[in-house]
Amino acid sequence: MTYTFLRSLRSVFAFFLPGGLILLITFLAIHFNLVEPWSDKIDKVAPYVILTVGVILGWRFHRSRLVLVIFILCLSERILFYFGAGGSLAFGHDNSVLMANGFLLPVNIALFYLVKERALLNAGGFVRIIFILLQPFFVYLLLRLQPELFQALSHQFIKSPQLENLPLTQPVLLVYGVFLLVFFTGSLFGRGPIMRGFFWTLVATLLAIIAKGNGQSPTLYYCGAGLIIIVSVIETAYAMAFQDELTGLPGRRALNTALHGFSRNYAIAMLDVDFFKKFNDRFGHDVGDQVLCMVASHIRRVGGGGKPYRYGGEEFAIIFPGKSKEEAIPHLERLRQSIEAAQFGLRSRKRPKKAPKKFTKSKTQPKTTSVTISIGVAEADSNHHNKTSSVMKSADQALYRAKKKGRNCIAS
Repeated sequence: MTYTFLRSLRSVFAFFLPGGLILLITFLAIHFNLVEPWSDKIDKVAPYVILTVGVILGWRFHRSRLVLVIFILCLSERILFYFGAGGSLAFGHDNSVLMANGFLLPVNIALFYLVKERALLNAGGFVRIIFILLQPFFVYLLLRLQPELFQALSHQFIKSPQLENLPLTQPVLLVYGVFLLVFFTGSLFGRGPIMRGFFWTLVATLLAIIAKGNGQSPTLYYCGAGLIIIVSVIETAYAMAFQDELTGLPGRRALNTALHGFSRNYAIAMLDVDFFKKFNDRFGHDVGDQVLCMVASHIRRVGGGGKPYRYGGEEFAIIFPGKSKEEAIPHLERLRQSIEAAQFGLRSRKRPKKAPKKFTKSKTQPKTTSVTISIGVAEADSNHHNKTSSVMKSADQALYRAKKKGRNCIAS
């Protein structure tokens, strides 16, 4: 129960941080007029700063989507700034410009979420940039030649007096609602920081369009949206560097970084899946990967304040801050027993790749198997309390002794 609660709590924090926090700070800064003294400078300079930072980071991390979405946000904001109500280039279609912006912006953000990461400085990249630039051109052209077409953006699907005071028209709210629901659902199913970033970016741009419709400056919301996308890309780069892609556990680099923060009074356990090579050779690498994920899910639930890592291959490591090896061993023993007791279902070799249209009950029972782990544990002592490499070596030697004893046991 405690693990489930903590896992749910971490999921909530992961969803709201950092995108929700950035948006909250932006909202509070606008609501309490904290940026009022610099509002003119922010309106004139901030979008270009965000665009420049986005281009530099997109180039550095090879993230073309970052550059394209930041460019879309900057272009959308500048159009409202110059061609919207009160803009120096406004031409009498303020509401149509606002509604067209509100309709096209979420569509473009969702569209460029789906595109693959490719270089921008080639034919495909230039086509995408031209596609973005042509949209405001055609909107401007249609507003000049046939402005009545934009009346569709004010159409009421549901005619009700209670809905007449909505901040935006029903078509715009419908488009935003659909894409917000899609990105929200994807975020709940753990699709990563990019998905969460796009969700909070859509929320920020929705608030920006509403602010502009109420006669307020939308620039700070647009800057917040751009910052959310930038931070989500940095989060992704961090996860790729420090998190194991297969198991979701922190990787070896994260382990090495964490060990630098310890000087004394900690224990390290090294864990190894027994006979994993033979298991891989017998059942295949796909099943082997599933076993590693299953083992990782148990290791993630280790008690005693243990912090798990994937060391490499079939090896894992757990750090117990503030614990001796005697204090860590009971928690490791419960972990060993839980993995030994876990039954792992094997997919049949005759199983079709695609699910059948009609469900038929199988006549044969699915095959199951189990795996075990060997564990070696060591602690920092007075002789080498500040040499983490020595503690790791001692834990590795203890793991070797556990294997010599017959595996599926703990040695220290």
